[in-house]
Amino acid sequence: MGLQFIRPNTKIDFVGFRYVAYCVSAALILLGLVSLVIKGGPRYGIDFAGGIIVQVKFEEKTDMNQVRGALEGLKLPGMVIQQMGTAEESEYLVRTSNSEISSEEVRSMIGQSLAKDLPQAKGEIRRLEMVGPKVGADLRSKALEAMYYAILLIAIYISGRFEQRWTAAGIMAAGLFVGISALQFLGLSTSWLIVGAMVITLGLCLYLKLTYALGAVLALIHDVIITVGAFSLMNKEFDLTVIAALLTIIGYSLNDTIIVFDRIRETLRYGKGGTFAEVINTSINQTLSRTILTSGLTLIVVICLYILGGAVIHDFALALLIGIFVGTYSSIFVASPILLHFGKSRMAQDSVPAKA
Repeated sequence: MGLQFIRPNTKIDFVGFRYVAYCVSAALILLGLVSLVIKGGPRYGIDFAGGIIVQVKFEEKTDMNQVRGALEGLKLPGMVIQQMGTAEESEYLVRTSNSEISSEEVRSMIGQSLAKDLPQAKGEIRRLEMVGPKVGADLRSKALEAMYYAILLIAIYISGRFEQRWTAAGIMAAGLFVGISALQFLGLSTSWLIVGAMVITLGLCLYLKLTYALGAVLALIHDVIITVGAFSLMNKEFDLTVIAALLTIIGYSLNDTIIVFDRIRETLRYGKGGTFAEVINTSINQTLSRTILTSGLTLIVVICLYILGGAVIHDFALALLIGIFVGTYSSIFVASPILLHFGKSRMAQDSVPAKA
């Protein structure tokens, strides 16, 4: 007999908690959006904002105030000093915004200042990176496009996979192309283009009654917004590693949602459930053991990565921690309830038992 983490006859009323879950999600999203508005958007790292980053390692223990005191006379524009690892490691990142100073000049200026004001600490420049403002803007635009196209392709796949409506999915893609072309004609920025395209995608899902796709896409948008909002609240930087984490979260959350949706579809197809709400509850309970085990084991690995992985992947692991937790939550309390609200009209069609 196999291991039973959750009893087979478990009957938790997840659907009954949907309005509480909506309030929790709305509060988290609102907090994140308020933080983003107050701070004028995400705090972009050097990958997206452009600038120069210098990694300095000291042989002797040196605190941040000493490093700041040694470098403040350089008057580097937008200089920020960030500690890496523990205080005993005495390793720091020095960031400066875009300027006319070359990377070699910055290296020389920092090296000379540290040698002059902190000679006993024996500071060594281990890494220097420079990203121009145009490259940073291009990377930011491409990152937004990558997340958008990932969600769009997911919507098309879900429509065909679960509803067997590839034609409707094709119509949605065509309508979206027309809508984006119209928005581009208006000369909107990439950020507003992505927002407009998302609104058009959701509108087309509603109009074409692609309820599975609607639930999945809203859950993914929910996960990304909450993760981005959490980073804004914690004043964390957004760089390419965080974008990679967001794309990973989209894939992970989708996988969890597909497991639940697949069980709902099977239950409807063979006429095993009662009302649509009962079918959804039964399906979530039946997949709950797999959901908890998968998410729990993944979280253990990511926690180890967060604690032991070092400063380079610290933010990547933090984004995964938030995203996996929120993605698991959204599969149960966001995607499935949305399917309940907008999918009732298709229940009769989907619940016809298959012929022998």
